[in-house]
Amino acid sequence: MPGTQTLVNDFISKLKKRKIEGSQATAKQTAELLRSVISQTRVPYTNQAAALIQSVKAVGERLIAANPVELAVGNVVRRILHIIREEDLSLTTAAMAGLNLSAVSDDEDDADRDNQPVLSAAAIAAASRSTLRPPSLQTLLEDVPDSAAVPHTSSSGGDSEGKSKSADKSSRSRKLKHDVIEAVNELIQDISTCHEQIAEQAVEHIHQNEVILTLGSSRTVLEFLCAAKEKKRSFRVFVSEGAPRYQGHLLAKELVTRGLQTTLITDSAVFAMISRVNMVIVGAHAVMANGGVIAPVGLNMVALAAQKHAVPFVVLAGSHKLCPLYPHHPEVLLNELRSPSELLDFGEFSDCLDFGSGIGAPLLHVVNPRFDYVPPKLVSLFITDAGGHNPSYMYRLIGDYYSADDLVLQRRATSGN
Repeated sequence: MPGTQTLVNDFISKLKKRKIEGSQATAKQTAELLRSVISQTRVPYTNQAAALIQSVKAVGERLIAANPVELAVGNVVRRILHIIREEDLSLTTAAMAGLNLSAVSDDEDDADRDNQPVLSAAAIAAASRSTLRPPSLQTLLEDVPDSAAVPHTSSSGGDSEGKSKSADKSSRSRKLKHDVIEAVNELIQDISTCHEQIAEQAVEHIHQNEVILTLGSSRTVLEFLCAAKEKKRSFRVFVSEGAPRYQGHLLAKELVTRGLQTTLITDSAVFAMISRVNMVIVGAHAVMANGGVIAPVGLNMVALAAQKHAVPFVVLAGSHKLCPLYPHHPEVLLNELRSPSELLDFGEFSDCLDFGSGIGAPLLHVVNPRFDYVPPKLVSLFITDAGGHNPSYMYRLIGDYYSADDLVLQRRATSGN
């Protein structure tokens, strides 16, 4: 079996070469890789969570740098960091609650009970606060005095107490890794089934004899529309072809294969056809913390057309596409340029693109962006595997999945480099 470092290097190579298609596949493989990293990480007796966090961050920084445009990688890294913090907090709170119960239930006289420190309800409540708010868990643990962490016992029981403490630490270390891996397994399962969970809500949003418009190709949109069809909903789908890759052709063919009435239109015909449409349903590459959407190129035009004609603009996105960063964040790379060969044939335009003609730079430049940014004011509703939400609520939904301590992962290069 290859080592963890070999797996990391292989995955980084795939990210750099863009060999993984789709955010779902990227997110799932990222989570599986980080699960292996956690499994192979050796944690000390103390600060087990810090060791796991450091290990995941070190790998996560390299993964994000390999393909900054694929925000699902950073999303999964931050989700797993949040999982580690939550599981450690859960174990710490349970241990503190156990100490409190043990202290108050001992059958001792008042004098002995006064000498034995008891954790207050305020301390336990402080430990159970969300990790999104300071102080961090590390700060919380450092604030607990040693006398409160270990009840006072007589010197005669020192040896047995030391052995018990060592066994407890070893057991807690194993339990933390076990709990984190189990939670990561649940995350992988959620990523794998996000299409089905979103599709289950289709019948609540698509009604009889409606006309739905979409652009390009999205498996989430495909499953969503087909789920409504299976519930005996009769409706028509307009598919904008999604130039220059024309992924809409593939979606239209698949919809017809599954028995849906489909009309294929050009991207430039969206404004002409939008007045006949009841709802726009599209997929997304990423959903930002402000409710903005990074989506396939051309969708901003569709969103503007929908707003102009008061047509609901609905975005489908799995929870692995929810990004805790804002569009202006320095770690967010909103776009990348694809090959000009998708737009034109170099043979026909060789004269315009010839650098050897002696006139310097070519007269013809080709720009082929991959993504559009759709501001939140153009979005009517988000449908995720956690349900439907307004754009203004997305920052709170995203806050449930991430910790504020993990928002910035990439180290800034020093001026000397």
